[in-house]
Amino acid sequence: MSKTSEAKPGVSYAQSVGLRPLPVNVLLTPFFAMRQLRPITLACLTLLLEGGALMAQAQAQTQTPTADTSTQNLQPVLVTGTRAKDRTVADSQVPVDVLSRDDVLRAAGPDGTLAAALQALLPSFNFPRQSNSGGADHVRAAQLRGLSPDQVLVLVNGKRRHTSALVNLESKTGKGTNPVDFNTIPLSAVQRIEVVRDGAGAQYGSDAIAGVVNIILDDRRTGTEISAEAGLFHTDFAPTGRTINDGQTQSASLTHGVALGDKGFLRAGLEGLHRNATNRSGLDQLPDWEDRTPDNLATAGQRNYAAGEPATRQWQAFFNGAVDLSADQQAYAFGTWQERRSVGAAYFRYPDSSANIKSVHPDGYRPETTGHNRDLQLAAGLRGARGEWDYDLSLNHGRNDFDYGVQRSLNVSLGETSPTRFHLGDFSSRLTSANLDLTRPVAVPGLARPATLALGLDAREERFATGAGDPASYAVGAFDGPAGAQAGPGLQAGDATRLSRRVVGAYADLSAHLSRDWEAEAALRHDHYNDFGNATTAKLSSRWALTKEIALRGAVSSNFRAPSLAQRGFSFTVTDRGDGGTLSQVKTVPADSDIGRYLGAQPLKAERSRNASLGLTWQPARDWSTTLDAYTIRVKNRITLSQRISRDGLADELASQFGVVGVQGVNFFTNGVDTRTRGADLVTQWTGAGLGGQLKLSWAASYNKTTVRTHADAEVGLEEINTLTTASPRQRHIFTAQWQRGEWALLARATRHGSTTRVFDFGDGFVPTQTYAAVWQLDVEGQWQVTRALTLSVGALNATDRYPSQSSADIAYYGNFPYDVLSPIGFNGAYYYARARLSF
Repeated sequence: MSKTSEAKPGVSYAQSVGLRPLPVNVLLTPFFAMRQLRPITLACLTLLLEGGALMAQAQAQTQTPTADTSTQNLQPVLVTGTRAKDRTVADSQVPVDVLSRDDVLRAAGPDGTLAAALQALLPSFNFPRQSNSGGADHVRAAQLRGLSPDQVLVLVNGKRRHTSALVNLESKTGKGTNPVDFNTIPLSAVQRIEVVRDGAGAQYGSDAIAGVVNIILDDRRTGTEISAEAGLFHTDFAPTGRTINDGQTQSASLTHGVALGDKGFLRAGLEGLHRNATNRSGLDQLPDWEDRTPDNLATAGQRNYAAGEPATRQWQAFFNGAVDLSADQQAYAFGTWQERRSVGAAYFRYPDSSANIKSVHPDGYRPETTGHNRDLQLAAGLRGARGEWDYDLSLNHGRNDFDYGVQRSLNVSLGETSPTRFHLGDFSSRLTSANLDLTRPVAVPGLARPATLALGLDAREERFATGAGDPASYAVGAFDGPAGAQAGPGLQAGDATRLSRRVVGAYADLSAHLSRDWEAEAALRHDHYNDFGNATTAKLSSRWALTKEIALRGAVSSNFRAPSLAQRGFSFTVTDRGDGGTLSQVKTVPADSDIGRYLGAQPLKAERSRNASLGLTWQPARDWSTTLDAYTIRVKNRITLSQRISRDGLADELASQFGVVGVQGVNFFTNGVDTRTRGADLVTQWTGAGLGGQLKLSWAASYNKTTVRTHADAEVGLEEINTLTTASPRQRHIFTAQWQRGEWALLARATRHGSTTRVFDFGDGFVPTQTYAAVWQLDVEGQWQVTRALTLSVGALNATDRYPSQSSADIAYYGNFPYDVLSPIGFNGAYYYARARLSF
């Protein structure tokens, strides 16, 4: 088939949120720039191929590093995972990744988002794309070490971040969770990111089973930075034989710093992003259950569905500041804000389908889900010294509000008078916390150096609420046909909920050098939950320097995670694939609801985990370091969604006994599994002279395998087991080469994403299963320092235009979804971009 150029119109999105098409010159700039990337790609590949030989020669050569490649870049002082003030990456007792501001900005990709950058840089971080996944099209969940998204704790400047209000019910990754939305934190606000890959519940509280991500905001006291980027996807799409240009993206940011006194500062910024949708759907083959009418058959061979990125418009802002009150006291404050509107895709409804009214949509229709996300975090505090104690007293408040809707839809039971746009529900999440942290050196008899003692108190209140949608979004009308908004229905007034929780905790942390070569740290924490009682957690970590270059490190810890408020009280109905793969309405209910108890649900219990890790660090030269850490994580009473209960006559039972109409399946949250995750992480990096310039090479790899040790067969089905065990890649490798000479710089990053497996359970033994092969991704960038203030860059993500394996016929939904969402490489193809940054 000959290739043609195709672009998604995006008219409905422009009508819904008022976006204007991108200027032609902006669209074409990165497209023309990609022609210049071929020599850059070849040069970057050369870096990767020759890098291994250079590393092997590193110890035999005497290097003279420049200021940009000093060992300080390899060994920054850490503020996460320990409360000692002299800990670096090299002597940390647990594995910690430190990502610089420049690393994050260069890896953000077409999303222009923080989570996309983290996935590009950290092999243990998984952030797959979603499509036709309801709310997950608008708020994506991320994983660390293959565990659930709500099992990682996120901090901003060391203060707990609030969670998203939206509960993902139609996604594969993070199904049934409402974790932190990383993408609500502006990229331009980031100074660096520290990621602790170890359980840290005893140090920071619940949610830290998989680890901790601490985003440290920009604290530069002076200077202005302006950045602008434009890009688009340009791909040869094999399922349709066409070349596609879409997903046009433009973003810009402005940050400015002001010095306040001797040490004080105020840094603030604003950024915006506008992205058009992408579409990677295949040619429709018309599902078997649809009538073979002339109008329905006319849709065959067309692209009726949309699989890809949602259209997005967002604005973000931040500030970070501090002012000296005296020589030993400082007041500080910081905050972030985002408003985001997005439009996702839903399944196509055929002209002569029972889900259509032909007088309204004579050619059928594809509903579009809409999301309006508003996010805010504000924190303020005092820090300083009083006597031998250093203190930090703070108050932190965060909130997230999400309005969920659908447009180009129908409530068939209302007939021709049905609206075509519906508000499906309101979701809100709140977190207010107060913290007091105290640290001081303590002289311990027999120790040559003082130990560090840390004590702390914290209290927090969490709130979660949902509000009903439009009455028409769930109404049961007088006409024949499905009730409720298609691609909905809305949240009913009886399902709206309002929950709160209060937690008070205290901790003690003691770290000490027991000898010249041996250091250890112990932490103990006690929390009281007003709804889940008391919880005590502990952690012990240690590091032993065997030689000047080699050290052993390890940690054991216990962790506790109470069910989120959403998991306790959330109720909602979605349209999903049901028995035989047909579209049906599935209702999620609380475990302690009338329907939940009727179907055998038990009250939820808290998750408890036991973590253990053992690692080796090796630094044979000042500019060469390697770490290898193995770990095991056992989680008891792990919370997941039950399998979909959809027996014969269930719809009639729900209608007659509970007044719930049109629901063919039900699931609920359950403690149905105990899991064990085993894995290992490897990070090695070298910096020195090479290829006529300065060269930095790194290899980061991650492996993890989760197995289900015990589970309740009646509650946890094959799809849920798949979600926990094999839906995310077990292996990822990231090879990076960075080269700089004068005003020129090149970057090449080759990533191997491991295999993933998709399982559907459509009932009656029909269980389509497919394993998607591992796939390589190449990202390249060339940078030119035009002047001291101006930097220009061009680059490509997935420069070789790779895709995952094509889905089998049983999973591709009659040719409409040729690629699954599981692979981290995504299903959009190559993305080309150009960026300009002005600093003064």
